[in-house]
Amino acid sequence: MATYGRTLRRGLPRVAGGEPWPPAGEAEGVAEPVEGADAAASVADERPVLTPEPVVATTAGVEVADAAASVAEERPVLTPEPVGAPVRVRRGLPRTPGGEPWPPAAAVAAASLPAAASASAPAPAPGAAAPDRALSPQPRQNDVAPSQGSGAAPAAAAPAADAPSAEGAPLRRGLPRVPGGEPWPPAGFAPVPGAAAAAPAPAVQPEPTPEPVAPAPAAEPTTRPEPTTRPAPAPAAAGPRAPLPFTRTVWPGAAARTRPQPKPEPVRIGPFTRTQWAGAVIVGGIGMLFAAAMVVFFTRWFVSLEFMRDFLYAYPGEYDLPESAPVGFPAWLGWQHFFNTFLIVLIIRSGLQVRTEKRPTVFWAPRGDKKGKISLALWFHQGLDIFWLVNGAVFVVLLFVTGQWMRIVPTSWEVFPNAVSAALQYVTLDWPTENGWVNYNSLQQLAYFATVFLAAPLAAITGFRMSKLWPKDAKALNRVYPVEWARAVHFPVMLYFVAFIIVHVTLVFATGALRNLNHMYAAQDAVNWVGFWIFAASLLVIAAGWAAARPLILAPIARLFGTVSGR
Repeated sequence: MATYGRTLRRGLPRVAGGEPWPPAGEAEGVAEPVEGADAAASVADERPVLTPEPVVATTAGVEVADAAASVAEERPVLTPEPVGAPVRVRRGLPRTPGGEPWPPAAAVAAASLPAAASASAPAPAPGAAAPDRALSPQPRQNDVAPSQGSGAAPAAAAPAADAPSAEGAPLRRGLPRVPGGEPWPPAGFAPVPGAAAAAPAPAVQPEPTPEPVAPAPAAEPTTRPEPTTRPAPAPAAAGPRAPLPFTRTVWPGAAARTRPQPKPEPVRIGPFTRTQWAGAVIVGGIGMLFAAAMVVFFTRWFVSLEFMRDFLYAYPGEYDLPESAPVGFPAWLGWQHFFNTFLIVLIIRSGLQVRTEKRPTVFWAPRGDKKGKISLALWFHQGLDIFWLVNGAVFVVLLFVTGQWMRIVPTSWEVFPNAVSAALQYVTLDWPTENGWVNYNSLQQLAYFATVFLAAPLAAITGFRMSKLWPKDAKALNRVYPVEWARAVHFPVMLYFVAFIIVHVTLVFATGALRNLNHMYAAQDAVNWVGFWIFAASLLVIAAGWAAARPLILAPIARLFGTVSGR
């Protein structure tokens, strides 16, 4: 019976410094022809033929790769070879840099001996290194035993060549896992199946589609066992730890020892932080100054034109009042001015609080009507509105009784071109001559008229629509005057009052502060400090009212008109 080479062709390792692939253990149980591993793979894919055929002689000197290529092109037929035919072992790359090609020359010489010599070789002693299983193959249970045209002696010699000892088959040992360690796995024997290993393999009929069958785990391991953890040398009883098996090139940095603390979120005031608000104010202020400078330069160039000089001459910025118009300001007008300023400042403060307050802490309700409960801030806002309306009504009545209305109500259509002229003079920084004791310029007259007779009534009407005093069951009125309209107008009117106060105070101080303050507070046309000190005292009263507008002080006052509760 012909003997077949059982050495599996092994290539380069799959990982750096690893073992050539496939592992040596997988070579056991694989029957390959002498021509090479590629021819064996091609024969395994085809259906084997059990009838022997004449031996196909190969030409002397043909390389193993050429024979494998010719076998791959034609359907191979397993043909027996004479006993004792030499087995060629292909040597590959060395396992270590500068080493000898693998496998060693001694193993190649042992594999080249006839099968009879291999059969007569003595079994290795227990504990000795196991021979290379790829060089001394053993039959597997799925091998086909040809029985036609072959004698019994070769069949009996094959199992005798690798007959295991009583303890079992010696394990194949490879390279050590750690430098200077013991070859892996440790020396020992693998268990052998009893009768299945001693008896010759029975003839097996070919299957329709033969596939490789993995050997039983208990019979003989096909792969090297992989430990869950890398084995390390036994720790010493005392002393420093063992050095690393390789040269250390990387060390942990500061980030591995300390974890940076996350930076706290910056405090935001509205949509921006303090730094962002400061930057916005600086950048916005610079932009506004630049834009204002450009407007001033353009306006001065514009009024220097010939037709604009004629326009400014024809309309100096004011027109003559009727002959019956009064001159100067009465004392009641100064006191009304103070009350109006005090109330409008607190109304703006309470209105902003109502608009921004999300969860009120104190509530007010009328006695006997708990359903009409509102926040204390809204009650204060509506109470101030009532006082402001009463003060405004008295002011308007006195205006028409004393004839002071002619100072703020336009009496000629010339008010409009004169207002344009006054605006151009303000923009060019060459302001018109002020003589408020006798007459306002047309731009002032229009501004006062709009504040007293347009903005104030709009604020009162829209505030009344949003208050509890508006009848809820009046469906016709609600349809004609929806509350959404009132909310859309009420807040812009408040913004107008804020802008008017800023511009009004700026012009009072920029066009002769002492004279203007005497006109408004001291009722005299003189340049002294009387009006200024009255104005300073009024500012102290306004600041005190601003600070006192809090629940601790407002709650006792609100209890006089209703019920105050915390929810």
